[in-house]
Parts: sequence; structure tokens; C-alpha cells
Amino acid sequence: MARRAPSGTPATVALTAAGVAFSQHPYEHDPAAPSYGLEAAVVLGLPAEQVFKTLLVDTGSGLAVGVVPVSGQLDLKAMAGALGVKRVTMADPAAAERSTGYVVGGISPVGQKRALPTVVDESAELYDTVYVSGGRRGLDLGLSPADLVRLTGATVADVAR
Repeated sequence: MARRAPSGTPATVALTAAGVAFSQHPYEHDPAAPSYGLEAAVVLGLPAEQVFKTLLVDTGSGLAVGVVPVSGQLDLKAMAGALGVKRVTMADPAAAERSTGYVVGGISPVGQKRALPTVVDESAELYDTVYVSGGRRGLDLGLSPADLVRLTGATVADVAR
């Protein structure tokens, strides 16, 4: 009998394969929403500090991932320091999509096409559960910060402002 391919996004497939407990929170995405992350927090009724966005930066020698609360911004200087490089700039959206296999607004830190250096803001450790994109617009996943860090091989540092 042929095996059926796992259903879901690459993020949910990766979490399931790793045996990580997570919750799925789908919502109707509004294409007119000015901020994907803040939209998720409002629609799902979650504090914006507990919902995290996935941002890609260019280190000059490759891409890296920053995961910060949707209530703030990524501090590029702190991100460079956490990665041990001189400076970083925000990655080109098309390059971010090609590298991760996800569309902007739905980029998950989990289940990307190839593993990239990842830094999760230290504020994630304040919560039992954090929420990140599930791999498409209109889907967030709840999981423990420890599982997020472990699964992405992330460094934890103060990279939000």
C-alpha cells in the first residue's frame, strides 16, 4: 500500500515529525490588513507580545532568521551582534520566499526549506506558549518557546525593540 504524504504545511509536518506538541489557530486573513502579525494577534485575541513574527535578514554572506514579538521591531544592530557579524540588513522579500519556501506574511520559523541561523528574542521565554506563523497567511501555531528554540537550533538573545 502506498504511503500518503503528510497533510498540512511544512511547519505542521515538521512539528508532527519531531513529536512536538502544538496547537493550530486558523483565521480568515484580510488581504487589506496592514500588518500580518498584528492581524493574527487581534483576530485570535492574543497579546501582541506573545505572537511572534519571522523576519529574514541578509548578513552579507547569507540569510538568517529573527523571531520577535509582533508588537515590536527587529533591532538590526542587536541581530548582527547575536549572529557574530558586523551588520545585517532586511532580506529582499523574494529572496526570503525562495529560501524558506513560504510566502511573506506566512513565513514560519519552523519547516523552512533549509536551516538558517536563527535568533529568537529572549522575551519568548516569558511565556509558556508563543505563537508563530504556521506556514501560510491565516494560520498561527502555538508551541513552547523551548520547542521553538530546539527545533530551529536558535540562539536566544535580546533582538527586539
